[in-house]
Amino acid sequence: MSEAFTVYLRSGERVLLMQRADEVADFPGAWDGIYGVGDPYDEDLVLSRVSECTGIPPEKMERVRSDMARGLAYGNRLNDVTPILYLTEETEVNPGTLYKSFEWVDPGAIQTKDYATPQLKEMYGDVASYLYILKTSIGQEQNVAGEIRARLSGTGSLKDIQDKIFGVLSPHYMKGFIFVEAAAMHHVQKLIGRVGVGVTPLKNCSKVLDGEAPLEDVLPYLEPKAATSGIEEGCIVEISGGAFRGQAARVTRVAESKEEVTVELFEAAVPVALTVRADQVRVTQRVE
Repeated sequence: MSEAFTVYLRSGERVLLMQRADEVADFPGAWDGIYGVGDPYDEDLVLSRVSECTGIPPEKMERVRSDMARGLAYGNRLNDVTPILYLTEETEVNPGTLYKSFEWVDPGAIQTKDYATPQLKEMYGDVASYLYILKTSIGQEQNVAGEIRARLSGTGSLKDIQDKIFGVLSPHYMKGFIFVEAAAMHHVQKLIGRVGVGVTPLKNCSKVLDGEAPLEDVLPYLEPKAATSGIEEGCIVEISGGAFRGQAARVTRVAESKEEVTVELFEAAVPVALTVRADQVRVTQRVE
């Protein structure tokens, strides 16, 4: 049975990292989750430990999952440490026991900590996930995403990582890249045939970009944008659909609720107000 645990406490899109005090025997000054000794499945014990280290009341935390223990070297001994994930809405933290300070970080920033307890990043992936960016051929994003989903639904050599890949995201307006949510980078590399044997390299997908992608950099690409986003009155646009396709016009009104714009054609003999869908115009010159 595991004799210790590390709790990862997440609030919103950020995870809590604690910095060990300088006088601690093991890894003084290192960044950590919330380390405790004892049975990781004793809920009262785990919550009590997290509470005394952070000051967050036990009733303000919700257990999500745990994973298999990892054998980690602490000083001159080997500890079996179980990673556990909890959620909370609290962000006020009062460091105690082993810890002198704290920081709420984007999960993609865990890798940037130069001095941390053993396998801190890997253990977070055991109970949560990271976002990875795949480089694809432009125009082949949807095909690559579809092939990845097909590979994950099979029963072949990738069956052992199916529960380590959680999603494939391909925003329609993003060219040359797609996102994969996974527990670790090596699972994604195996998925596209860049490591291991028996997996054909994925066509039109060249590589996984280095490191875990910070959520704060990726989320803006995943949020749906209104068709009128970036269009203002006075902009010069080119109509890309309908009977007036290819004609230039000036925007005179933007109806965000209907996702429509009203324009005046430059080549019309008599100025006529024309209402078109915002996704049928392309801005060629923005208002100064």
